[in-house]
Amino acid sequence: MNLSRVDLSGSELANSLLSQAILHEAKLIKVDLYRSHLEGADFTGADLSGSTLVKSVLDHAVLRGANLNRVNLGSAEVSLVDARGASFRSAQLDGASFFDCQLQGADLSGASAQDTAFEVTMDEGTVVTGFNGVVFGPAKVVDEDGVRELDGPELQDWLNRRGAQVNVR
Repeated sequence: MNLSRVDLSGSELANSLLSQAILHEAKLIKVDLYRSHLEGADFTGADLSGSTLVKSVLDHAVLRGANLNRVNLGSAEVSLVDARGASFRSAQLDGASFFDCQLQGADLSGASAQDTAFEVTMDEGTVVTGFNGVVFGPAKVVDEDGVRELDGPELQDWLNRRGAQVNVR
């Protein structure tokens, strides 16, 4: 299903089945996607700002360059997702499961992550200023020396030196 550039802002789409949908540059501002199945959906460049994705499944989705500012991803399943360059400013990531997600160049400024599985890949371009809460690693960091896996105090230090306020368990 190709829904590129569609404007569904303000829609009630709870419990939707949008697996494998193509939503390039779609406007999904303040959309209710509670418990929706979004596996493999491609949201490249989409605007989901202010939307509710609580308990949604986004496994294998593409969120490259997407606007997820103020999104509620509480208890969402976010595995094997490409979110490079996505903006999660002030998003609620509480209780979500991020496994093997690409967050290089993503912006997590002011995002909340209470009891969030955070097994992601980040780089020096990943913005974490004000990112706060309790996360569970390990995470991978890509830098000039290659790829390093960080966990516990090392991951906490890496994030907090960049302006985050997180505890890593």
